[in-house]
Amino acid sequence: MHRIRTRTLVTVAALLLAVPFPAAAHAAEDVHVEGRLPSGATYLMDVPAGWNGTALLYSHGYTPPGVPNPARNAPDDTTKSLLLKQGYALIGSSYATTGWAVTEAVPDQLATLDTFTARFGPAGRTIAWGTSYGGLVTTALAERHASRLAGSLSMCGLVQGGVANWNSTLDPVFALRTLLAPGSGIRLTGLPDPAAATRASDAMTAVLSEAQQTAGGRARIALAAALHNIPGWNDPSQPRPAPTDRDAQQSNQYQAVVGLVKFPAFVWRQEAESRAGGSMSWNTGVDYRAMLRDSPYLKEVEELYAKAGLSLKSDLRTLDRAPRTRADTNAVDWMSRTSSFTGRLTKPQLNIHTTGDALIPVQSESAYGRAATTAGSTPLLRQRYVDNAGHCTFSPGEQIAALHTLEDRIRTGQWLGSDPAALNSRAIHADPSSPARYLPYVPAAYPRPYDRARPSDGHRR
Repeated sequence: MHRIRTRTLVTVAALLLAVPFPAAAHAAEDVHVEGRLPSGATYLMDVPAGWNGTALLYSHGYTPPGVPNPARNAPDDTTKSLLLKQGYALIGSSYATTGWAVTEAVPDQLATLDTFTARFGPAGRTIAWGTSYGGLVTTALAERHASRLAGSLSMCGLVQGGVANWNSTLDPVFALRTLLAPGSGIRLTGLPDPAAATRASDAMTAVLSEAQQTAGGRARIALAAALHNIPGWNDPSQPRPAPTDRDAQQSNQYQAVVGLVKFPAFVWRQEAESRAGGSMSWNTGVDYRAMLRDSPYLKEVEELYAKAGLSLKSDLRTLDRAPRTRADTNAVDWMSRTSSFTGRLTKPQLNIHTTGDALIPVQSESAYGRAATTAGSTPLLRQRYVDNAGHCTFSPGEQIAALHTLEDRIRTGQWLGSDPAALNSRAIHADPSSPARYLPYVPAAYPRPYDRARPSDGHRR
C-alpha cells in the first residue's frame, strides 16, 4: 500500500502503475511516496524534479517501545528542504519494531532501497546516512552491504557497537548503587520485564535526587558521570561552564545522569535484554581506578571529592571489592553478532560527532577508530567534531557540509577539504543562517571498547 502526492495526474498514474522511473531526473514535478514494506515497516520517499541521481538512505535514531514510529528520510525539516533543493532523492523507513531493532532495521532499509529502485530506477549513487542509533544501522549497512552503497555518513552514531554501549551503560549505575545505595537491592541487569525495569529506574532516580542535595552525593554522582564520559556541558540550553567551575559542571552532569537512569540504564536495557535472551553486560575484571584515571573528568572528580571531605581512594577501593556482574554468554554473542563492528570498510565513511554528547559520548568515535585501525580501514574513515553540547545537535549546514565532503571522497578517491576549516566553509555556504562549529579535536579513548576484530575484548565476561 502506498500514498502518493504530486502536482500532476501524469506522475500519479505512472506511480500507480509501478512503472520504473529510470528518467526520474527529468520528472516535471516533485514526487512524494509513502508505503508499507512486507515487514510492516513504512517507508517515505521524496524525489525532486531534476533529481541529481544521488539517493540518500536515511536511518533514524532509537525509538522506545510504545512511542510512535513513523518513517523518516532526513534528520530534520530544514536539512531535508535544503537537500531537496539541491536535487537529492531522500528515502528511509521506519523499522518493523521499536527498541533495539537492528535485526529489523538493516533489512527494512535495504528493502526500502529495493522499492525505490523498482519505482524510480537505479540511483547513480546511493549514500547511507543516519543519526544516533541510526549511525549504528548506517555503519552496519556499510560493513555488511557495501556493494549497495557508494559511501556512508554516521552522525552522532552509536559506533562503539552494542556490546560496548551496554557495558558502558552498566558502569555508572554500578558505581551509583555501590556508593549511594549499597543495601538497596536495585537490579542492574537481568531485568525480567518492563515493570521491573521501571521500578529499578524509579528507585535509582530517588537515590540520585537525595544524593544531589549533599556535597558527598554530588561528588559520587560526578564519579559515575566520569565513568560514562558524560561532559560537564551536555545540553545547549545549559550555560557553558567555565573550565574550573566544578559545581556547574556537576549540576549539568547530574541532569544527564538522571536521563541515563530514567531510560537507557534500565527501561531500554530490559528491552534489549529481551531480544538478546539475557544480559549482554558484565563488569568482571574492570579496573574502575584505571578507568577514572583515563577519563577527561578526573580532575573535576578529585576536586569535588576534596571539597566534600571524602576519600576518592576509599570509594575506588569499595568499587574494586564490590560483587561484580557477569554476562550471559549467549546474549553477548547475539549482541556481538547483530550489533557490534569489525571495522572493515570497503567504501568511504565519514563520522561526525558533537563534543558535548552525554547520550553517546564522543569517545565512541575512538572505539570505532580502534576497530578500523585493527582492520586496516583507516584510509577510508574520517572522523570530525562539532563544538556543541547535546546529542545530534548539528546545524543543517554542518550536516550538509559533511555530506558534500563524503561525496568528494567518493568522486576523487581522496579526502579533499575535510579539515575543520574547510568543513566550516562548506557549512556556511550550504546554509548561511546556521552555525558552523567544526574544530580540531581528538577524543579520549573509549573506556571499554568491544569489537569483532578483537575477540579478546570479551574474555572477562
